[in-house]
Amino acid sequence: MVAHYDPFTVKWSSGICDEWIKVMRAKGVDEQTIAKRVQRMSDAFPDALVENYDGLIDALELPDRDDRHVLAAAIKANANLIVTNNLSDFPAAELAKYGLEAKSADDFLTDIIDLNQSRALEAFKELVANRRSPELDAYQVLDQFRKVGLKNTADYLHALL
Repeated sequence: MVAHYDPFTVKWSSGICDEWIKVMRAKGVDEQTIAKRVQRMSDAFPDALVENYDGLIDALELPDRDDRHVLAAAIKANANLIVTNNLSDFPAAELAKYGLEAKSADDFLTDIIDLNQSRALEAFKELVANRRSPELDAYQVLDQFRKVGLKNTADYLHALL
């Protein structure tokens, strides 16, 4: 929604993309829809894919060894932030060694809104206007945000409407 307005740079790795695909499959999303979503992401952010980070993985320490690829990609991309709702697997002290921190998606989006409320509201309105299948009004979209854990984001945007 707001990434097209350039308040931050989107980055992901093939490992992260593989995890998204796994989650979509677990939720029963069909393969054609998954392929379309992945293609739309790639088309929207052609420079988002981080590569050549595998050599960093083995040297990294995280509570869940399977998350080290995320940290490695963030280091390779020279990122400042990892956006995840799995905060317990990305300890602040470990991330600080690499100049990184982790935030939940809800905290990240509320920070983005704080940076430029009018631009964030414009992006939200565009999201609503382009919402299909089913079409939803702004308040229904905000309810959807709340259902997926973006309560503070939804409340903030609601207050701006």
